[in-house]
Amino acid sequence: MLSFLLPQRVKLLGLLIAAGVVAAVAALGWQVAELGAQRYAIGGWGAPLGIDLYADGLSLLMLMVNAVVCLGVSVYSTGYFNRAYFRRSRAIYFWPLWMFLWAALNALFLSSDIFNLYVTLELLGLSAVALVALAGGADALTSAMRYLLINLLGSLFYLLGVALLYHRFGSLDITILSQHIEPSPAVWVAMGLMTSGLLLKTALFPMHFWLPAAHASAPAPVSALLSALVVKASFYIFLRLWLEIFPVDSSVFGELLGVLGAIAIFWGGVQALRQTRLKMLIAYSTVAQLGYLFLAFPMASYFAWKGALFILLSHALAKTAMFMAAGNILHFGGHDRIQDFDHVVQYQPLTSAAFALAGISIMGLPPSGGFIGKWLLLEAAINSGQWWLVIIIIMGGLLAAAYIFKVIGYAFTQSRKSHQTRRVPIRMEWTALILAIAAILLGLIAPWPLAIMDIGLPFSGEAAG
Repeated sequence: MLSFLLPQRVKLLGLLIAAGVVAAVAALGWQVAELGAQRYAIGGWGAPLGIDLYADGLSLLMLMVNAVVCLGVSVYSTGYFNRAYFRRSRAIYFWPLWMFLWAALNALFLSSDIFNLYVTLELLGLSAVALVALAGGADALTSAMRYLLINLLGSLFYLLGVALLYHRFGSLDITILSQHIEPSPAVWVAMGLMTSGLLLKTALFPMHFWLPAAHASAPAPVSALLSALVVKASFYIFLRLWLEIFPVDSSVFGELLGVLGAIAIFWGGVQALRQTRLKMLIAYSTVAQLGYLFLAFPMASYFAWKGALFILLSHALAKTAMFMAAGNILHFGGHDRIQDFDHVVQYQPLTSAAFALAGISIMGLPPSGGFIGKWLLLEAAINSGQWWLVIIIIMGGLLAAAYIFKVIGYAFTQSRKSHQTRRVPIRMEWTALILAIAAILLGLIAPWPLAIMDIGLPFSGEAAG
């Protein structure tokens, strides 16, 4: 609201609010670490009459990576939206839409009510669609419209499932539902509807068709948000429902999700390797990396869940850095054609370093966070005797190395001709580099986030205080 009233101070307001949210998340982190999982009844009316907010280790980690990524996007955007071809009105409207999206993400990660989760999904989707369209032009508007229709369809499926559960059990609170739910036709139908809607929003193969165009046509900070956080929000809800509500006695559904995840890894990797433009390559890389998250479902073990979540955290940091690096290169040279990157390292060493370091985590090389996540998945796959998953994880890493080294190879080629270039604000370069370094450091501090995951539900069975 302030950004509309004071458009001349919108960047300062954005940075101040970003710093305030980071401080609030840090305070909540201290509270959860010291006192355990926390439950807060809004207005003093607890479930089932009211709505509760709930913070445990899983939601805290999501809020933390959310805060780090969003702070980086805020700093990066102060330089990015100074570009000449962004009209002043578009630059101004970015900030309220962006803060609206951040608020929706924070609310989603703290909600413990399945209808409240639907509300936050709608707020998230509508603000994301508007941000995709912010770049203007036919491609951006077409991608935004397609994204809008997919978002509404996924939300409709989810809402139908919510209605079925409320009609059957008379409650929308996750904790109450987990205590009373039992297998029945209504529950299975609700599970199918909600799963379909959330997988469509998460862009799991073959429901990924909307993602590459939306990510590639959006402004670089928006692409980073979509890849790092927005598609992960629906996966977070799906994981909560899977672990806490729905009684899944058969492994068939888990095997199906694992197979779709495996196909996503190969399809996304091959398509990324075929791309000639950097932003489209990174977008297809997101399709591949999302597949790893679903490899945990056929194993359904402690190490598998933690491995998938660690990949989620590291991917959020690395992919944000990658899209920021792509935005820097596009700003610098006026294009993102990979074969014309022969001058990038000479003039953009920090941006090149950011892309390479982020690539280390995407490939799953030590000591990055991506390595820790894939190592945990490999350990779970070996312990469960599912060797096909071991092969998929290794082959996916090789595919990631192929398309990342393709970009680095062109970037390190000596330039034989002059190029028209523009100066990139230094804060844009450093923001990308710092987030890429954070993706590496996440692997070095792995015991700390792994321990946080054990606070409260869904891994330890600890109830909120």
